[in-house]
Amino acid sequence: MSEILKAIASRSSIRSYTGEKLTDAELDALLDAGLRAPTATNRQELHFTVVDGGDPILFEIQDAMGPRLRPTLNFWYDGPTVILISGESAFRWTAVDAGIAVENIALAAEALGLGSVILGCLKAEMVGERRNRYAEFFRFPEGYDFQIAIAVGRKGAEKEPHTYDRAKQVTVL
Repeated sequence: MSEILKAIASRSSIRSYTGEKLTDAELDALLDAGLRAPTATNRQELHFTVVDGGDPILFEIQDAMGPRLRPTLNFWYDGPTVILISGESAFRWTAVDAGIAVENIALAAEALGLGSVILGCLKAEMVGERRNRYAEFFRFPEGYDFQIAIAVGRKGAEKEPHTYDRAKQVTVL
């Protein structure tokens, strides 16, 4: 089996991290994977913002999200690195392109022996009344909005990949 198929088969959402920081080489590899993702019409309309998992802005967002989350967890599960992906608000394929990029990052993390969890839950907060504050803090380019994020780090626990029911979920015509 090819390395990429192994990464796809073994990847799962990790919600526990050791806290050890990523190396510069690991972070560069993850960002390269995201930047290499295809975009509609090769628009390349995505922007990646890297945030330390201990940054107070993440706790501010967490507090603002409040009751939408389980009180004992933070939305990035204490991952030492969080990558936020923003994109051109007016381009109709930005959300799809961001989804492709975040999956590239997740698979690259798995291939590097790292864990990751894709984070969509903060979308409501990132487009709400504090949108402009967060866009400025995270240095989103003008006309860009939050799309999706991913927490990455060294696995603090293992998790089996999810199962699926091929007969129920696939139709071949």
